[in-house]
Amino acid sequence: MPLATARWCARQGWPVHPLAPGRKTPAANCEACRRPGHSHAGCACPSEGRWCHSFHAATLDQRRIDRWWGNNPQFGTGVACGPAALVVIDIDAHATKPPSRDRILPGIPISDQVNLAGLTNGFHTIALLAALRDMPSPADDNTTLRVRTPSGGLHVWYRVGDSRSWQCSSGSSPGRALAWQVDVRANGGYIVAPGTTTTTGTYTPLGPVRRPAVLPDWLAQELERTGHLPALDVPAPRAVPPRAQQAVIAAGGGRHHTHNLLASVLAPVEACGQVAEGAGFSDILNRAAYTLGGLVAASRLSQQEAEDLLLQTAAAARPGQEHRAQQIIRSGMAAGLKRPLYPGSVR
Repeated sequence: MPLATARWCARQGWPVHPLAPGRKTPAANCEACRRPGHSHAGCACPSEGRWCHSFHAATLDQRRIDRWWGNNPQFGTGVACGPAALVVIDIDAHATKPPSRDRILPGIPISDQVNLAGLTNGFHTIALLAALRDMPSPADDNTTLRVRTPSGGLHVWYRVGDSRSWQCSSGSSPGRALAWQVDVRANGGYIVAPGTTTTTGTYTPLGPVRRPAVLPDWLAQELERTGHLPALDVPAPRAVPPRAQQAVIAAGGGRHHTHNLLASVLAPVEACGQVAEGAGFSDILNRAAYTLGGLVAASRLSQQEAEDLLLQTAAAARPGQEHRAQQIIRSGMAAGLKRPLYPGSVR
């Protein structure tokens, strides 16, 4: 029953929106929202209780859900992946001739000596990627929610285990792509809910598992490698803040003071670990990196020591964001290395 499906998804914390009757596409917008040039940005329809603009209107409001699907029992159910913190690996099963070898597994060269006979769909390419990493294929992952599609494909549902904002992709794209015939549904997209029926069939869960497992580390690494994270917004280098300057001055001369100095500089980064998100983490880490870069330039510690300390502290405060932290650290330290910080003087 569509209403029961929508209610169940909402109880999982997955915002839902209606799909057109018998189809896997969103329900139509109102007449005003269908006009050329109209955008969801600033549109009042979602806030006024209308389902215009697909996943942008997705909701957890049970009263709204009851009204939408109660009045339109023929609707299917879509789940907005980004707000639901979901990454769904959408494996297609269209038996077709594969593209050129460089597009089968983007970024991984496949030699002409490798026999690709029999490789015809996404089940094969995701299995090949997993085998190269010595991991089981997501298609065989019985620890997470898997949904068979009417066309014979498979949706493998995972939940995001950290704060990274994974992006969607199409497996046939010449740009961002995980593997040929393997799409990724994440921020900026939606997925058809299990139990939804279209004119071609029902999206049917496999096995007893009905909850997504955490996205495996190896798969997260592959998504990062293939460009599924938004462009990093690394903060511009800033001058050493007064508190950091004072810490350097207070440390005075002598190597034995360095431990206390480092603890003072790294303390704001550590404090970010007490807050689930936000807290200006990027800027705080950038400032710490800038300060330690200045200390490296003043020969108070080695660059490797500084980088290791910063990365360890950042990883403890924001697990799973090591790649982003490395880029922020490199940027901040590069700027700090140009301005040595000497105890007893303010530069």
